[in-house]
Order: sequence, then structure tokens, then C-alpha cells
Amino acid sequence: MKSQKTIKKYFSVLLSSLFLFAGSVSAQAVDQSTPDGLIKTVVSDVMASVKSDPEIQKGNIPRIVDLVEKKIVPYTDMRRTTEMAMGPNWKKATPEQQAQLVGEFKNLLIRTYSGALSQLRDQTIQFKPLRAAPDDKEVVVKTVVIGRGDPVPLDYRLEKTANGWRVYDMNIMGVWLVEAYRNQFANQISQNGVDGLVKFLQDRNKQLAAAKPAN
Repeated sequence: MKSQKTIKKYFSVLLSSLFLFAGSVSAQAVDQSTPDGLIKTVVSDVMASVKSDPEIQKGNIPRIVDLVEKKIVPYTDMRRTTEMAMGPNWKKATPEQQAQLVGEFKNLLIRTYSGALSQLRDQTIQFKPLRAAPDDKEVVVKTVVIGRGDPVPLDYRLEKTANGWRVYDMNIMGVWLVEAYRNQFANQISQNGVDGLVKFLQDRNKQLAAAKPAN
């Protein structure tokens, strides 16, 4: 089992790679009705914002968090992501607790990995052919990050909703995001119940919010 530190490193690369899709996107509009088209479109918009904001390039976390909230979060399904990370424990939570968990987990992911956005380099992205039938409701968009060192496989799991395609899980080097947190969540619930997990996430978010960005 990979350590949490290693997982964090992997997903920091993953998040920065997500934004680097823009390097392979043309200025023309991309059809957002397709899963790979959605990713290209969203990331192109994000990259344009990054390039025009020196504060984000310097690692200004509040500005990065605001950007992610406005331009990325609307195209994700954080409720499903949280439910999958909770596993069977999801049904033990009340509707109020579920809402708290979704909000706190979203904030944790944003604050943990958004620092990678300010560390964009010269990587490029290679898209693998999308293997999906026209009526599929869930697909995996497979890509490879090309840069210094060995190529890094990077996959996105999406679902088709009433509002279009939404990302709910990501995989880098064999590690799915929800799996990386499942054991941690289960341990917290086993020791302190669902309220204990809520408090754990709240405390962690406070720590991250108070931390000074690394130079």
C-alpha cells in the first residue's frame, strides 16, 4: 500500500497535469457533450486564467481556490466522489452529515492539491482513443503525461448526468483518488463515528487554510 505522502505526491502531479491539458487544446470551441471534450474545454479555460493571473503563478492559494471553485468544481460530482470514498459507511450518515462530508472533502481536495496549479512546467498530454459506446453512461478517459522522466498514465472517470458529463474519480499510476482516502475515512469512522470524520476533515481544512505556502 502506497504511503499517504506518496499518494499526495502522485495526485499533486495529477492535478497539475489536469490543467496542462490546455497545452493540446486549440482555440476552437470543443464539444462539451463528450467526456474528453468536456475535460479539454474546462482545462483550456482554466489555463487561460492561470496565464493571465501572476498571483496564481506565484502560488496565491486563495486565488487558486477561487479559480478551482468557479471553473472546475461545477464539472465534478463531489457527492458521488465522497460516497465512493465512504463506501458502506455512507449509509450510516444522516443527510445533514452527508452534506457536511461532501463540503469538507471538496475543500480538503482543493486545498491539498491546488498548490500544484502554480507549478506548471513543460509537460504535454497524449490522449488515448476513447473506448466508449454512444449510449454509455460512465466512461474512462485515458491519457499519458509526457515530460521529464517516464511517461505517467493519467485516467479520468466520468459519468453522464442530466447536466452533462461530470468527473468523479481520477487515477494516476494505478491509484484511484477515492481508494486513496477510503481506508483513512473508514478508520476515522471506526474510532470516532461519522461525526468524528466530519471533525477530522474540518480540523484538517483549518490547518491547511492557516498554513503558509511553501516557497
